[in-house]
Amino acid sequence: MKLVLLGAPGAGKGTHAQYLTERYGLPHISTGDIFRANLKAGTPLGLEAKSYMDQGLLVPDSLTVRIVLDRLQEEDCQAGYILDGFPRNLFQAEALSEALAQKGQKIDLAIHFDITEEAILQRMSGRRVCPACGATYNVNGLPPLREGICDVCGTPLIQREDDKPATVLKRLAVYREQTAPIAEYYRQAGIERIIRSDQPIEKVRAELDTLLGEQEWQ
Repeated sequence: MKLVLLGAPGAGKGTHAQYLTERYGLPHISTGDIFRANLKAGTPLGLEAKSYMDQGLLVPDSLTVRIVLDRLQEEDCQAGYILDGFPRNLFQAEALSEALAQKGQKIDLAIHFDITEEAILQRMSGRRVCPACGATYNVNGLPPLREGICDVCGTPLIQREDDKPATVLKRLAVYREQTAPIAEYYRQAGIERIIRSDQPIEKVRAELDTLLGEQEWQ
């Protein structure tokens, strides 16, 4: 089963991807993880990406596609995978479809985690992170036992720049312009499935299980 996860920043893609990985044994493919692995290993693709990053430039879509496709050739992806953070725009979506079609393959489902921008702002602006151990909390729903202090290691919590309202609004604007059209692309292909991600997490997981249970696994 080959899955693409769609949704705005703060929609919960990473959380739900982790559940799907644990539940169905599908590798979670994140572009950030792939880039870091290639850079650390000093692969030709990683060095090519680094040449852009060192200049403060975005890695071109064509190179991003090549790096992702290279990862999908690995053994753990042969029975399927979960793509999170890719494709990020229409060019990448079309390039992925074309590359898969050449191998007689296709994306089976594009799961779209839909959520209002108001809910995203509340969710992300309430997020607090421990800079020492990485534990995460949310003052609006999952607060620490002691205000501002990590339950795990006692370190003062911080709010990341990415989670501040002004930054969140900018990220949502970029999403609407570049990434949201991908939902329409997969809708036209007949494989988009929408799940409301502002529901309780148990209900989201139940809907995911129902959705994947209806599919023929490849």
